[in-house]
Amino acid sequence: MKIQMKLRTRLFLGFSALMTVALLGLLLALVSVVQMAKSQENLIRDNFGVIEVNQQLRQALGNQLLLLVREERDVEALNEYREVFLGALARGMADANDEQDRKAYEAIGDAYTRFAVELETPSNLNATLLEDNPLSQSFNRVRELMVDMQQSAYNQIRDTEIRSRERAQLLAGLLGLTGIAVLLIGFVTAHSFARRFGDPIEQLSSVADQIGRGDFNINLPTSPIAELSSLIRRFGLMAQALHQFKQTNVEALVDGQQRLQALLDSIDDGLLIIDRQGRLEHANPVAQRQLAWETEHLGSTLGQALGYPELDEAAQQVLADTPLSGPPEDLVIEADGERRLLSWRMSPVNHHDGRISGAVMVLHDVTDQRTFERVRNEFVLRASHELRTPVTGMQMAFSLLRERTHYPDNSREADLFTTVHEEMQRLVTLINDLLNFSRYQSGQQKLERVPCDPAALLEQARQRFQASAAQNHIEIKLELQTSLPSLLLDQQQMDRTLDNLLSNALRHTPDGGEIRLLARHHGERVILSVEDNGEGIPYSQQARIFEPFVQIGRRRGGAGLGLALCKEIAQLHGGRIGVHSRIGHGTIFYIALPI
Repeated sequence: MKIQMKLRTRLFLGFSALMTVALLGLLLALVSVVQMAKSQENLIRDNFGVIEVNQQLRQALGNQLLLLVREERDVEALNEYREVFLGALARGMADANDEQDRKAYEAIGDAYTRFAVELETPSNLNATLLEDNPLSQSFNRVRELMVDMQQSAYNQIRDTEIRSRERAQLLAGLLGLTGIAVLLIGFVTAHSFARRFGDPIEQLSSVADQIGRGDFNINLPTSPIAELSSLIRRFGLMAQALHQFKQTNVEALVDGQQRLQALLDSIDDGLLIIDRQGRLEHANPVAQRQLAWETEHLGSTLGQALGYPELDEAAQQVLADTPLSGPPEDLVIEADGERRLLSWRMSPVNHHDGRISGAVMVLHDVTDQRTFERVRNEFVLRASHELRTPVTGMQMAFSLLRERTHYPDNSREADLFTTVHEEMQRLVTLINDLLNFSRYQSGQQKLERVPCDPAALLEQARQRFQASAAQNHIEIKLELQTSLPSLLLDQQQMDRTLDNLLSNALRHTPDGGEIRLLARHHGERVILSVEDNGEGIPYSQQARIFEPFVQIGRRRGGAGLGLALCKEIAQLHGGRIGVHSRIGHGTIFYIALPI
């Protein structure tokens, strides 16, 4: 069983070996340098002491030589210099640490003793050192011994220098060998670390790449290092958890896709899914039946697939998160030998981080609905025309009858006449509304556009309803943004729209309430708003409020065509109408008109 050693232990041992070898080499070099310096210092000091003593001896001997060459000998001076010579010789022998130096000093002393004896011999009193005689021989002997000793000292200093140079070279070689040993040990240690650490890490990197490719059939490396072994074990646990997580996610993704596919297939409307580049990705079965498609159009653009190039521009607008201007026109599709009308709308698909990842186009077959609407509009138009003539005649006849018949104001008959007149007026208004709505629906209504000031439009509307509002103690306020741009509008039709909205606001605002007329500039549009503080409209009913013949709320009146007419007029001007309401917080109707 292998013993796993911790990484820090291996690093400690490896670096400890390197430091030990390096320190041993440095310590050996330091000891050698110290010993070499010490021995060299001793040798030089001893040799320089010998040279110094020899200099003193030679100086004393030279002084004696000067006295001897004189005609008369100065015995007292000779004795003095003799004492100097012997004193220097005694100091040299006392300081000599080498046996050879002591013997040399003894030889010099013996030679000098013979020279002194020869100097005191009577026969040599008149002898000169320039001649070959015992005196000169003894003198030369002393001088030669001193020269030899001094030369020996010089030779020892030179030998010491040579030996020091040799030892320095040896020390340099030793340090070089120590450095090479440190390098070798460091290389071996580094190679061992690299092999022990690098191989498992490279294998782990390869395994990580394998996992990144989705392949979890992996073989994990082994390592004798405790930390790496623990890391590899945890990496294996992580890979196993990732594999299980992937299996769970794949199953959940497949289930989600199947549920989404079932949901898309069960929707009654056709769905076309568009990618970020505006190309078709998917068409549900309803859309395939509506368009008589299979899958041949997937991957193409909407304009290419449906034959409407303007749809590509609309798709790019939606993908750029730009709302489409105005309601889209129905698509006319020839499929399976029949003509179909499809209404459509397009919405972006937002990612969770806010990015738009595509769009969805919803198709609704409105062939039968458009046919019914056309028949209905024709019927309403014909019926309104047919009703308008007799009702107009009845109204004129009733007016003549009312003028010729007089009853007291508080009589039953006068009340009946008033009731009949009011109901006949309502009938005429209803017929006119039906005629106007039919004209808008059939496209017969034309606009007579003139430049209009939004502030003036709202002020005139406020004046028209000021008296009615005052009866119920309702205040109509006007709030206008400065520098509003002018609009090209059919003023009569826009007055009718504002009248319908104000009439509804007065009907649903309690006594003592408040109505606000607002105008503001927003981008390329001007927003006209009518805001009340009435009971509000339920959210579930706000989607149907602009449909014809629909009445919302407790206080109903008319035929339910007012808001439908407002919608048609706003769309005919290239704008749109909308509502924002909360129960108990009032209602805001707004009209967005292009500048």
